[in-house]
Amino acid sequence: MTEASYYILLSLLGPNHGYGIMQKTAQMSGERVSLAAGTLYGALQNLVEKGWISALKTEKNSRKKEYLITELGERVLRIELERLQELVKNGEALLS
Repeated sequence: MTEASYYILLSLLGPNHGYGIMQKTAQMSGERVSLAAGTLYGALQNLVEKGWISALKTEKNSRKKEYLITELGERVLRIELERLQELVKNGEALLS
């Protein structure tokens, strides 16, 4: 999983729209990860196709499309978190 996808999934543990996802990702990463609009919307489409997130129905007049992580997406996110924790544990063990 890419770092961008990981942060997008984290950002969607609650409903969020594109700009909100960009802000939350930048905040969580200490401004290290910055998602450009084109990158974000391509990633969102990919995650929808995988079934990891879903687009929420919005009011007719609203131009903001909101997304939310799915049950499958949350399982994938937890697996990735475990993988990352193992990487850190192994690195710390060897570097100590």
